[in-house]
Amino acid sequence: MLLYKFPTGPFKTNAILIGCPITKKGAVIDPAYLSTTQILDFAQKDGLTIEKILLTHSHWDHFGDAKVLKQKTGAELYVHPLDAQNLIKPGSDKLPLMIPLQPVQYDHFVNDGDRISVGEISFLVIHTPGHSPGGVCYYSRENNLLISGDTLFCGTIGNTQFPTSNADDMWISLKKLGQLPKETKVVPGHGPDTTIGQEQQWVS
Repeated sequence: MLLYKFPTGPFKTNAILIGCPITKKGAVIDPAYLSTTQILDFAQKDGLTIEKILLTHSHWDHFGDAKVLKQKTGAELYVHPLDAQNLIKPGSDKLPLMIPLQPVQYDHFVNDGDRISVGEISFLVIHTPGHSPGGVCYYSRENNLLISGDTLFCGTIGNTQFPTSNADDMWISLKKLGQLPKETKVVPGHGPDTTIGQEQQWVS
């Protein structure tokens, strides 16, 4: 599996490019503001065709380049239904927008237990509300990898003080992640990578 991480935008949000080296199919997880140029450059270098845009949630810093990336690649956009409205009406989650942001149309919903394929790579969708109602993580058992969005970080967890956040939901979500193998690599929405084992204080 190919994986590239591009920290971009005001909060250095991790835009993630996933590629299947066998089929050359690709997906972008959380196309942060101003990440498109780097994403397309790396995709071209590896001969990847970007077919999917997967959102961990719909806070503006995680989908700032979703519309332009859709326009340039024709990729289809996936989001959990509880976070979909903020794509159609940015700012409806009551967070102040720090960048110029146009509405973007989603193509598909993701729900807990769904399987999303990127070529021969398979991701399990894990619904992890708390930071946002429709927050999800993407887990590849075969690659021992969790894309955790803003649910779990290196040394901390997602903010639960936002208008649509819920602290009780967050703790339930973290316990779900704690059921994954401790050696699972975690690539979060901001900051450095970690593992489930390193974050036992949050997920156990």
